Amino acid sequence: MFRLDCQSEVARLVLDRPAARNAIPAAGWQELAGLVDEAGRSSARLLLLSGAGGSFCAGADLTDFPALQRDEAARTRFREGMRAALDRLRELAIPTIASIEGPCYGAGVALAMACDLRLAAASARFAITPAKFGISYPQQDVHRLVELVGPGQAARLLFTGLGIDAEEAVRIGLADLGPGEEAEGLVAAILANAAESLATLKRAIRLAAAGKRSDPEQDARFDALFGGGALARRLEAPRRK
Repeated sequence: MFRLDCQSEVARLVLDRPAARNAIPAAGWQELAGLVDEAGRSSARLLLLSGAGGSFCAGADLTDFPALQRDEAARTRFREGMRAALDRLRELAIPTIASIEGPCYGAGVALAMACDLRLAAASARFAITPAKFGISYPQQDVHRLVELVGPGQAARLLFTGLGIDAEEAVRIGLADLGPGEEAEGLVAAILANAAESLATLKRAIRLAAAGKRSDPEQDARFDALFGGGALARRLEAPRRK
């Protein structure tokens, strides 16, 4: 279902089930959680998430739905497995980018929202369709959606199940960058900066999103970075020229 390459500064995690438009089976969430952990243990400084075959992710695999309807325990495992994988992705210390082409539906939107940045190609199309199936959307993902687009736009997407294109996704805040932006250029700009800074700033953003205005550990990190090697190297660089 997934391919992971951690051989460089960029960990490339690819949804690789193009015949199913990269729909994720119930068992795939455990695989995803393990690969995210592997990326976190590697020397990669950034994770880039994408889909094979011109699709990002068509959502959860509909062929699992009959079994989920019959089996309450299976439904619980599915919900908890999906949550564990998305939480691992959100908590990863390195920056994460979802590079989105083609369909990004349902659980695929939840997957993209778990990343720090979402880059939507011209072909990208977003839809959140649980209401069309008579089901709901995980509360944690509704919360993240409201954080990104506000309650009104979240209601529009969830109540109608209608799709929007890349430009509309950028306009309402579901995507951060739209057509004309290149993932590799964004990756290069991020990797040009110090890893310690990126990790500290990512943690700061996460705390701010949770409503924390101050944090003693962030204060300590702020002070420590001024005495760190990255700043020393930057200050020394002009003298070498």
